[in-house]
Amino acid sequence: MIFLKKLVLWIIGIIVTGTILVTLFALYANYSSGYNVGRIIKISEKGYLFKTNEGQLNTGGFSEGDTASGIWNFSVKKEDAELLEQIKHANKSMVRLYYDEKFVIIPFLGDTKYFLTKVEIIE
Repeated sequence: MIFLKKLVLWIIGIIVTGTILVTLFALYANYSSGYNVGRIIKISEKGYLFKTNEGQLNTGGFSEGDTASGIWNFSVKKEDAELLEQIKHANKSMVRLYYDEKFVIIPFLGDTKYFLTKVEIIE
């Protein structure tokens, strides 16, 4: 009986530890990093319970034979207030937005997998 109790406790411990590791990996690991160039067309705060900052970048793409709309959606973390101000000041300008792509969408941080890390005005 004691052996069975220890086995169950070990299994529960492994499951809890695994869940914690997977959650931490999803929150902090990046799938890719890069940048996108275009004009910011929208930045807004969304959400009922968790307020997130979401934006759209027009990367062009309305040329003949092009099927994509050229709109790229991104998120800005709430603690990046300085970055959010840079985005608001760069409205109507050509910008290069640097981002980190997460493995999964994290609903309480943003609606997309793309989180901005830096804004650079090109014009």
